[in-house]
Amino acid sequence: MSDGVDSSVAAFLLQKEYQVFGITMFLGSFNKQAVKNAKILCQKLKIPHYTIDLQEQFKKQIIQPFCREYSQAKTPNPCVWCNPKIKFGLLFKKARQLKADYLATGHYARLRRETLNPKSQILNKSQISNFKFQTICKLQKAKDKTRDQSYFLYRLNQKQLKYLIFPLGELTKNRVKQIARENNLVAADKPESREICFIPDNDYRKFLKKNFVKIMRPHDSYEIKKGPIKDLQGRTIGEHQGLPFYTIGQRKGLVKGQKKPVYVIRIDKTKNTLIIGQEKDLYQKQLIVKDLNWIQREKPKIIGEVSVKIRYQHKPAKGKITFINQNKIKIEFKKAQRAVALGQSAVIYDREEVLGGGVIGK
Repeated sequence: MSDGVDSSVAAFLLQKEYQVFGITMFLGSFNKQAVKNAKILCQKLKIPHYTIDLQEQFKKQIIQPFCREYSQAKTPNPCVWCNPKIKFGLLFKKARQLKADYLATGHYARLRRETLNPKSQILNKSQISNFKFQTICKLQKAKDKTRDQSYFLYRLNQKQLKYLIFPLGELTKNRVKQIARENNLVAADKPESREICFIPDNDYRKFLKKNFVKIMRPHDSYEIKKGPIKDLQGRTIGEHQGLPFYTIGQRKGLVKGQKKPVYVIRIDKTKNTLIIGQEKDLYQKQLIVKDLNWIQREKPKIIGEVSVKIRYQHKPAKGKITFINQNKIKIEFKKAQRAVALGQSAVIYDREEVLGGGVIGK
């Protein structure tokens, strides 16, 4: 339960079918006020409210890896990891201890539950008579494609999905705002949640400058240092302020006085060097994905093309998958894709359904 429009409407809608209580994570000083607001909102809805302190776990499992990934010349996505580890991990465990049958959130995504039919399996008569019916949960895109958040949920498993409800999956954002207005829940024009919850002003560079040493020491000896900016021919044409402050495809804050716009093409951690080039140099047709997670537990039988998103706001692109081993695949796109960044997630879709995905490693 946050203090936003989405979770307040989700709770309101659930009250029509379930006995509901709200549960909110305290993750640090950055969400202290949100916890207070969530409690007030639950009082308005006349439902119990609980707070769970996950500040230390959030720091160790989300914020520290976020900083570490940038020190490794990668572009992390903390929400992708927070969902399975914190929100649908530790918070979910606490909700179950409070006797919850389900955990619901304001995510824009859909779940379809299917019961396996023994007659559709290749079984003999005795096996069919002893068949244990299984429910398989399929994660799908939301009805409102402009708000779809299924990308952030690809690392969830069947054990977690079994107990989840997404009340907003079939609604548009405009309809959700309308429900909030009609029922005087929270201001329908309330600002959207921050892109990264623990960075209040969305300036991750400022966050790293201020917090990197405090968060990482004594566990990490990496230092943010200045270094050369080179072009693709190896010529030094400027100086960067520290590799963690740059991402693939970045245009601002590079080298002044260039005849054509230049972009970050590659980040060389071993040489503490930033490589820049033109727009055309940003495109890649192949990538390697590791640390795989498949929604259906086992790797799917993929025949033909699938759709792949290489970041949240990326328009899904058609491509083919080659399995390298149990934990690594190669994706070859039909058309080269712009600004593929190490550390981001590649999420694989079969039309509306999320098959799974992994972390871009090469």
